[in-house]
Amino acid sequence: MNTLHAASPRTVPERSGPLRGHRRLLGAALGYLVALGLTCLVFVWTRDGQRLDGWLVPRAERGGGYEQQTTLVEPAKTVLSYFGDPAVLVVLLGMVLLVGALSKRFLAGVAGVAAVLCSVGIARVLKLLVVRPDLGVDGSTTHNSFPSGHAAVAMGLLLAFLLVLPGRARRWVAVPGVAGVSVIASATMITGWHRFSDVVGAVLLAAALSCLAAALTHRYDARDAGLSGLVWAGGGLIALVVAVVLPGGGVFSAMAAASGCTMLAVAPMLVLLR
Repeated sequence: MNTLHAASPRTVPERSGPLRGHRRLLGAALGYLVALGLTCLVFVWTRDGQRLDGWLVPRAERGGGYEQQTTLVEPAKTVLSYFGDPAVLVVLLGMVLLVGALSKRFLAGVAGVAAVLCSVGIARVLKLLVVRPDLGVDGSTTHNSFPSGHAAVAMGLLLAFLLVLPGRARRWVAVPGVAGVSVIASATMITGWHRFSDVVGAVLLAAALSCLAAALTHRYDARDAGLSGLVWAGGGLIALVVAVVLPGGGVFSAMAAASGCTMLAVAPMLVLLR
C-alpha cells in the first residue's frame, strides 16, 4: 500500500504535461482563427479597413493586377514565378518530410505538409465565399482576394519546418524563414496581386492549421523558448511601428507591416513547440 501511495503522485505530472500542451496549442489555434475572422471583418467589411488597405497598397486596392510604381516590380515577379512553380513546392514539401525522417519526427512532417496543403485549399475556398462590399471608398472595388494563397504556402512551409526541426535549429531557421515569408508576401503586394489584409489573413490561417498539426503530433510547450518568443514579438511590434511612422504609407509601409505581422504570428509557435 505504501508503494502505491508513493508512485501515484509521479503519474500526475506525466499526464498533465501533455494535456496542458494540447490545450495550449488548441487555444493558440483558436486565437489565430479569431484573429483571422477579425481581420476579414475589419479590412473587408468596414470602410476604415478598406481605406487602410488602400493607404498601404493603393494600386492593389483597385482590384488586383495593378503593379506598384517601383523598380521592385520585376524582382517581385521573378520571386513569385519561381515560388509559384509546382515543382519547387513539391521539392520543399519533400524536404519537410526528409528533415522529419532524419530528426525522427516523420509524423510531424506529414502533419506539416498536410497543414500547408490545407492552407492552400482553404484560402481558395475563402476567396469564393468572402464577399467584399462596395462601401464607397475612393479607388476601392468589390474584387476579393482574401486571403493570399502564396503567403499561406510560404507561412505554412516555415511552420512545417519548425515542426520537424530540433529546438536549437528551430530558432536559427526562423530568422531566414520569416524573411522569406515577408519577401513572398511583399512580392504579392508589389505586383498588385493582393492587399495587405490578404497577407495577414494568409499568415493567420497557416498558423492556425500548424497549431492543429502540432497538437495532433504531440508537439508540446517548451519552457526554455519563452525568451525567443518575446524577442520575436518585440521585433514584430517594432516593424509595425516603423510601418506606421513611414511617411505616406505605400509599399514600404506595407512591407514593414507584413514583416511585423509575420513575426508576431511566429512568436507563439516558438514558445509552444518542442
